[in-house]
This record gives sequence, structure tokens and C-alpha cells, in this order.
Amino acid sequence: MARGAMDRCSNHSPADETISALRPDRLASLELRLQSQEEELTLVKSALADALRRLSLYDQQIPLLTQQLLAVNDAVPDTRLFLDPSLGHGASWIPLTASSSPVPASGVGCHEELGAGSPPGAPISTGTQTDESALLDVNLRRNSSSDKPDKAKARQRLSKKAASSANLLTRSSSLENRMKDPNLSPGPLGSRRGTYNLEGLSIKMFLRGRPITMYIPSGISHYEELRAELPAEHLQLDWVYGYRGRDSRSNLYVLASGELVYFIACVVVLYHIQHRSQRHYLRHTDCVRWAWGALTEGDGEYIGAQSSWEAPTTTEGEYTVARTEVEGKGTGGTDCGKGTWGVRVATGQTAGVDKDGKPLQPFVHIWDSSTLLTLQQIGLGSFERGVGSLAFSTADQGAYLCVVDDSNEHMLSSTNESVFTVEFNPQDSSNFITSGKSHVYFWTWSGSTLSKKQGIFGKYKKPKFIQCFLFDANGDVLTGDSEGNILTWVRTAADIRTLGKGAKETYQIGRQSRAHEGSIFSLCLRRDGSVLSGGGKDRRLVHWSPSLTLLQEVEIPDQFGAVRTIVEGPGAELLVGTTRNALLRGSLAAGFTPIIQGHTDELWGLATHPSRSLFLTCGHDRQVCMWDSGEHTAAWSLTLEETGLCADFHPSGRVVAVGLNTGRWLVLDTETRQVLSGGSDGNEQLSVVRYSPDGEFLAIGSHDNFIYIYSVGEGERKYSRFGRCTGHSSFITHLDWSKDSKFIMSNSGDYEILYWDVAGGCKLLRNRFESRDREWASYTCVLGFHVFGVWPDGSDGTDINSLCRSHNERVVAVADDFCKVHLFQYPCARAKVRLAGMGG
Repeated sequence: MARGAMDRCSNHSPADETISALRPDRLASLELRLQSQEEELTLVKSALADALRRLSLYDQQIPLLTQQLLAVNDAVPDTRLFLDPSLGHGASWIPLTASSSPVPASGVGCHEELGAGSPPGAPISTGTQTDESALLDVNLRRNSSSDKPDKAKARQRLSKKAASSANLLTRSSSLENRMKDPNLSPGPLGSRRGTYNLEGLSIKMFLRGRPITMYIPSGISHYEELRAELPAEHLQLDWVYGYRGRDSRSNLYVLASGELVYFIACVVVLYHIQHRSQRHYLRHTDCVRWAWGALTEGDGEYIGAQSSWEAPTTTEGEYTVARTEVEGKGTGGTDCGKGTWGVRVATGQTAGVDKDGKPLQPFVHIWDSSTLLTLQQIGLGSFERGVGSLAFSTADQGAYLCVVDDSNEHMLSSTNESVFTVEFNPQDSSNFITSGKSHVYFWTWSGSTLSKKQGIFGKYKKPKFIQCFLFDANGDVLTGDSEGNILTWVRTAADIRTLGKGAKETYQIGRQSRAHEGSIFSLCLRRDGSVLSGGGKDRRLVHWSPSLTLLQEVEIPDQFGAVRTIVEGPGAELLVGTTRNALLRGSLAAGFTPIIQGHTDELWGLATHPSRSLFLTCGHDRQVCMWDSGEHTAAWSLTLEETGLCADFHPSGRVVAVGLNTGRWLVLDTETRQVLSGGSDGNEQLSVVRYSPDGEFLAIGSHDNFIYIYSVGEGERKYSRFGRCTGHSSFITHLDWSKDSKFIMSNSGDYEILYWDVAGGCKLLRNRFESRDREWASYTCVLGFHVFGVWPDGSDGTDINSLCRSHNERVVAVADDFCKVHLFQYPCARAKVRLAGMGG
């Protein structure tokens, strides 16, 4: 499951439904720029807050440190404190004793990233590094001529005092052994580079110019010998939950094998209803928006030879008609041999970007439904934003394919209307029809000539959108529009008597039938010649005779949304796709039940049950869904008043906590779905909720930069505020509990790694070095020594959305920003590691 994972719930008007097609590229560009600027502002704000916090810390510590150092100098006369000469000539000195032991007058402070969390023997930094200067280290050294007991006690007292908030002096008994970190340059903005500390204490990486220090566990004595190998495990897509019906058409087909073909995200799913199994076509690199199947030619066999796609024979603007001649080699040139030919399926995708931000051009894949082998990729470089619609010819068993670009301007003889669908005449492959915004075009092509005739509405009101059409048993064309009418189009002979010899035949409306309230999204011709229509606003499925006499109607339950598409199954069985991303199976007489369900908006929260094959999801559609991964079904769903963004199960599995976008959180009973408890922490969205391994605490990470800790009691029904972790300078992104349920590791939006002593009062552990050997019950933090190798070179800090370590602590799964899920060996503590990945 990935970030992804996923598309940006209610019935939609025709205008809502086509807004993506009408939206100009300018708006998309502005949205990208706005998002980028918002991210930059977040970093600037967090950096400013961090700087103010550090300045405040320095102001508090300078008087205290001066007093402590003076006291130590009195107790240990022959101990000297001096500034490292590498700092240059900008420091002022003041005497500690009459012997003029030097001490800087100002500027001695603790850098929280590189000083406050430093190990014994590490340098103490004086401030934050800029892009132009190297990190400056201040070394505190003692020169002692003897080891008298009183001097040892003084050192011990000093270490206890100075190890408070600033931690400038450590608990080392021999300060001569201190080593300095190498001076580092963070490199260009947006880069990720790891630098190994030669003393084997820490390693640093940079994200957007910010240094991130990670301390090497004591069990790793030779970091340079650490190897990163491919994990023995590999990823294989098992099941896809959901169906994309909210914003796509022509998205459901039934094969003779009994499989349903539909798509969601980058995956085309072949779902066998009887066997309750799925197969997946995974060769697309971005979201699939259109699919079409064509019957096999000849005797149902294909011969092993190179696949071919004849160059487009006819184009007008963004319309392409090409001849298909597939003689079958699979992708990569592998000879398929001689075997049973499946159905040729054409699927088109949208444009996208790769991991380097470079645009990925849309294209169409032709593939075999039996072998799932790609037979041909076409259209690369020909389409602008994506494939808007496509269709195989049917009169000649798919000899031709028509593809329409989803561009802003469809140049059709000086028109630029949005095109919703295209289909060949089932009796004549030289004719095809397109429909869309306020138009129906009847196209004829011969050789290199392509011509069109516009349907004439005459005395009938021209609808804003014509969203679907079909050829009926008589060869007439029926269209469904945004006014809820079914229009019957007939071909009219040329009126030579009135218009003269230059008159041509026309296509006019022969009949108008009122069918639905609101838009008609789908028309389906049944095997007996009758017609089915599906309405948007009224959610009705209506059965019509061949002469368009009403026979029967059924209303789809509101929870599933409006009818998006209708296809015939075996016998009287019907399959219906809905606008709330559900696939229904049934009949007009018996009604319909869901066989596939999914979220209808962005999915954000995911949690797995600690002991059963269940997992829970929540998202922007305000739905909380429990899924049975063994049966591949939805166990239950619940509608919330607000958006759910994160979730976690209690170790008992009896309750689950859900964090909302308003700062509120709920605790649900996993069996009854009752709300058992809840609370509110601030008014900003919650990004993570996590129960402690012993189930005694609940940690809640918020966008207000705080982590709220609650104690859990009375059978997971009572929650009392235990404390609040304060110290992050940006919003919380991830957190994990230690195995003993006493400590927390957390990440924030400005790439901080902080550690907290919850049992000790939710205190910030400023010496991060002391946490290097701590064992964590889970590992979901994206920043840390054990996982820093998952970050790609050149990362800007947003490439990794989430990760999770396996229960056996052997591998870690990573979801990135490019529709990929990767598998790494754990720990993954080397740069440029090898990985196993899967798209979707």
C-alpha cells in the first residue's frame, strides 16, 4: 500500500464532473507554484522558530555557565579552558584567574543539533551553520598535572552541573580523549549527502541544506564495513481495494473468462468474481484514465513474431486513428510462442513527473488479457495531458484504434469542445462518433481523409453535456445528456430540393425521451436489444424496451452513489459501477450488493490489527473503513463528521484511535463501531496517533508542534492527559515508542529527530547520543540512523512519505512520492543501497 496511494463524495453535476477536463494548464501551474511556496514558507517559519529558541537558550545558559566555569577554576587551579584557535580572530577573552586562563566573553553556547546531543568526546558547536561557512567547533580541554581525589570530585561535580539543559560538559572522566567532528558543508539546496564521522560516533546527512546528525549504535564497531544488500524477501501485489468510478468513464468490462477489467491509480485489475481472485497489469507509470477491449482476430491464436503498430493513417488535431497489427512478442522482445490469444486491451494514462521532477509523457499500452504481456506502447510524445478516451473498432474485431487527447484544445475544424467519449460504428469501421460539451460529431474517414458532420439539435434544446451514447439494434444512435434526456439520432438524406445539388446528408434528432432527473452517465445495450440507462442525480437504473418504452426501474442505495457505468454479466446479471467507487452485482429483480468498495477521496490513515487479518483506513471522504485482508472485503465502514488523517490500534485490538483534521481524536470499538472516548488537542490537524506497546499510553502528534500523551485506563475507555512533549520547531510527522514504553522518538516537518522521556515527565532528552542503543517497538520515523539509507540522492525532504519496519526486524517497506513501494534490508544505514520496488 503506498502514498499511495492514491486520487484526490457526493453526486456531481455535469460541470463538476468535467472540471478537470476544462481546467487550463495555467491553473495547474499556479497550483504547483503555490504548493512549492507553501512548503518553503513552512521551512522558513520553522527555521526562524528554531533560531529564536536557540537564542533564548543561549541567553539563559551564559550566566550559569560563566559562574560554573569560574567556580571550577577556583577548585582546580591548574585546569585551563581555552577556545580552539580554528575559530579565528573574532573571539574576546576574559581571565578566569590571576594566571590569565582564557575564556571567551561571549558566544559559548550549545547547538542543539550538534552540541546538545553530542556524545562524550564530541565537540561543542557555537551556532548554526550557513551555506557559506563550515561548522565551527569549540573544544573544552583540561590540562591536569596530577590525579588528586579532590580534582576528580570537582570534575564529577562539574559534569553533573553542566549536563543539565546545555550539556556542554560531559560525564567523561578524561576530556583529553575528545575528538572534533569534521567541518562539513551542507552542499546545494535539496541535496542529500551522508558524511561519516571518522571517530565512528555519528553520521550526518543533509536535507534542503539542513544537517541531520545520527549516532551510530555501539553494536556497530566498523561502520565502513556495513553492507547493504537486497533483501531476500520481495514484493508482490496481492489485492487492490477500490474502484475508480468517481471521475472516470468507460471503466468496466467483462471478459469471456469471467473476469472484470477495471482500473484504479496506476493498476489495471482483472477480477474473477467466481474465483474471488485478482490479476494485475502493472506497466503504467501514472494514473490510468481509460480502457477498452478488442476481440481477437482469426482463429484465436497468435504467432511468435515482433509486434507492430502501423503509423497513424489519419489525424485531425488531437484525434488519431491507427491500424493494429499485433503478431505477438511480449514486452522486452520475449517470444510468446504459439498459444491462446486473449482479449487485446488498450489502456491510456495521464501525464506525470518522475522522481527527478521531469515530465512523463502520456501513452497508450496495448496488452494481452491472458498473458498480461505488453504488445505495444503507442502515442509517446503525441499526447499533451493524457488520454481522454479511446476505442477499438468492432466490425473488424479491433483492426483500428481511435485515441483522443485530453488536451485543452481539441482542434476539430476550429472547435475546441471537451470530448468525453468515442466509439466506432459496430457495422462500419470507417465511421465513429464523439460526444462531449454541447456536441455530437459523426466522423467518416477514408485513406488519409477525415471529415465530420455535426449533429443538428433543431427545435430541441441543446444540452450542456452529452456524456454517453450507443448504437441501438436498428443502427440508430442514442445519446444520454446532462438534461436527463435520451435523444435518438437518425440520418437524414440530403435535401437537394431545398439546398440544391451541394446538399449533404445530416444527422438530426428523431425523438427525445425523458429518462432521468439530472445527468445520464451511462447507456447499455442488452443482448435482447433493450436498453439500460443510469442516472446521476436520481441514482436510478432504468430498463427500456427497444422502442424506449419504460419496462422497469431500480434505485441504487444512496451509500453507493450514482450510476457511473453499466455492463451485462452472464444471464440476467448486471454489474454497475458507481460514483462512490463501488462495484455492484445483481439484477433488476433481485437488487444489487457490493462486490468491490473503496474510498472516494484521498486516503491518509492506515493501521493494522495487532493479531488479526484486519486493517483500518480513513481519509478525506470522512469514511473510516475496516477491511478483512483474508476475505478481501470491507468488514464495516463508518461516516465521521470530520476528516480522519491517522489511526492506530490498541495492543489488545479491541479499540482503535483515529486522529482528525480539526485537532480532535476518537476511540472506536472495533466490533460495535461505538465511540468510546475522545478529546481535542489544539485546533490544528493531527498527523500521528500511537499507542505504547504496553497499552498504558496514547501519544498524539499534532501540527501545532506538540506531542500529547494520555494515560489509558478502564478497559481502554478512559483517557487522561498525562503530559505534553514540547520542543519541536515544526509540525510532528512521525513518532515511535521504545519497547519498554518509556521513551518516544519523533520527526518533524523541519527534519528534526528528537527523543522524549515520557515516564520521566515528557522531558526532552537533549543528549541524543544516549538514545543510540535504545530499542524501538516500531520504526515508522522516516529520519534516523537505521533508515537514512532509504533516502534517494538529491532528495528535497518530501520524497519519502512513510515507512514501516517488519515485525521480524529484517526489512523495511518505504512508500515514496512517485507511486512506488520499496523494500529495503533493515537496518538501512548506507547511502545508495540496493532495493526492491513495485509501482501502483
